[in-house]
Amino acid sequence: MDPITAATHPDPYPYYASLRAQGGLTFDPHLKLWIASSAEAVCAVLRHADCHVRPAHEPVPKAIADGPAGRVFGRLMRMNEGERQRCPRAAIAPGLQDIDPQQVEALVRARFITEDDVDLHPRQFIGPASVVATLLGFSPTQSHLVSELTGDFVACLSPLSQTTQLDAAHRATEQLEMLFRERIDTPDSPLLKRICQDLATDPDSLVPNLIGLLSQTYEATAGLIGNAVLALIRDPALRRTVIAAPKQISPLLAEVQRFDPGVQNTRRFVAAPSEILGATLNSGDVILVLLASANRDPRLNPQPDDFLLDRSNRRSVSFGTGRHECPGQTLALSIAHATLEAMLEREPRWDRLTWSYRPSINGRIPMFSDQSGTQAP
Repeated sequence: MDPITAATHPDPYPYYASLRAQGGLTFDPHLKLWIASSAEAVCAVLRHADCHVRPAHEPVPKAIADGPAGRVFGRLMRMNEGERQRCPRAAIAPGLQDIDPQQVEALVRARFITEDDVDLHPRQFIGPASVVATLLGFSPTQSHLVSELTGDFVACLSPLSQTTQLDAAHRATEQLEMLFRERIDTPDSPLLKRICQDLATDPDSLVPNLIGLLSQTYEATAGLIGNAVLALIRDPALRRTVIAAPKQISPLLAEVQRFDPGVQNTRRFVAAPSEILGATLNSGDVILVLLASANRDPRLNPQPDDFLLDRSNRRSVSFGTGRHECPGQTLALSIAHATLEAMLEREPRWDRLTWSYRPSINGRIPMFSDQSGTQAP
């Protein structure tokens, strides 16, 4: 195991503990990366002004730089610094914070009622992005299409993607751009109207960051839902507790995103010579930031390896911290809560579920099936 393959290892957490024991910020000569593994180091890197989200020499990955997906990637607030990050964030974040959880629950439940299939895959992946698309004014049919296209676009964000996936991502990007331009011409949703008004000074960033909002929802919420399901499968007593008291779904999700987060790591690229926690870093150095390891640091959370619904002062960096902290955390938790509650009411066949982790260098997203090899209900 190494810090990259750990993301999809069955149990990477003892390994993360061994990395923390070596020091919070260390250099791996084989990977040629700095490794931030302690809570202190992770927070220091994420908050450092000279630790950027992309390398200066490659603001857009070479694999997609010449296509539509690269055009969108280059404008995403999560992949930029300065005004290209601050302006879209200031336009999008407030609207996300004001979304009514009851509205989210109604949209999730409407999908459970109207769709014939009860497979876990669409609940975990297609459903969350469809909810966001509906909040942005798309019809139910359009929302489903937008969510599927988002899944195709997301593939371009992974270095593991093959040529066929990258080609599909470019095609999906063009379709998403067209659909969003049509929506923007007649913005009849309060959320979309607010974002359009607040981002009027930077119109070129509008469509890319609406696509970015969907792409972040797609994977982050899928990981949150999936790892919550795993927690319930692995612990029958926990499952009985949550089924008997649905109000425990909120602390369950809060603890899941700390204990076994869907995003295990992220990267930062040093833009100027810097000193962090006594280590001297040079311009161009790369830092692998182990978010999941920081969450298990006993200096951040006492008894870090215990799964506790009633954990006091729970602290987590799963959604980031500092200027690039995810603005959609509350929305993701609301969607995951409504989805999990509706799933539990349908009494899934827990004993038939099997899973494997989706191939990734940073995500920990379980994919479920039943023992016959079909998608799991």
